Amino acid sequence: MPPSGGWTADDLDSIPGLPSHTEMIDGGLFFASPQTYFHMAVLRLLETTLLDQAPDEYDVVREMTVTLDGRDRPEPDLMVVPYSALGQLRQTSFDPAQILLAIEVVSPESVDRDRDIKPRKYAKAGIRHFWRVEENDGAPVVYVYEIDPATASYAITGIHHDRLKVAVPFVIDADLTRLRRQPRGDGTGQGN
Repeated sequence: MPPSGGWTADDLDSIPGLPSHTEMIDGGLFFASPQTYFHMAVLRLLETTLLDQAPDEYDVVREMTVTLDGRDRPEPDLMVVPYSALGQLRQTSFDPAQILLAIEVVSPESVDRDRDIKPRKYAKAGIRHFWRVEENDGAPVVYVYEIDPATASYAITGIHHDRLKVAVPFVIDADLTRLRRQPRGDGTGQGN
């Protein structure tokens, strides 16, 4: 049962029995459903690409939250943060000022949150770069956004099919057609 006045962002670390990947939005708790292979493969592809291509002062994190305010603690699928933002090993959340890039991979149960609620809240909190990834006929489509300083909201800067190539927040070039690992060697998966 929530306390009088509802849950706060600080409560998320101390509520007993919460499942992994519980998010708090407007003081409400949201639980992640089992993820699809597509979701996992996109996360692996983007995480590997970002780890390989990010400048040395940045790290890529997942399965952690960002504390936007007293009642909002969503969990982006991936975030790029400076190493200076990494605190103690028991750290569970980041301040939005520490987030260089937040990425959401849309799942059937998270469409409204990932397309509307979270981007609006991320922009309001000042997270400058945001990517939303959706599935189209089995392939990822990456929608790239940046905050428009005149409106303090996200403006789309590109829609990427097959290849994601951007210059900000740093140079990134990803082949979006490589969701599955390629067999090694002779095609048997056994190597040479």
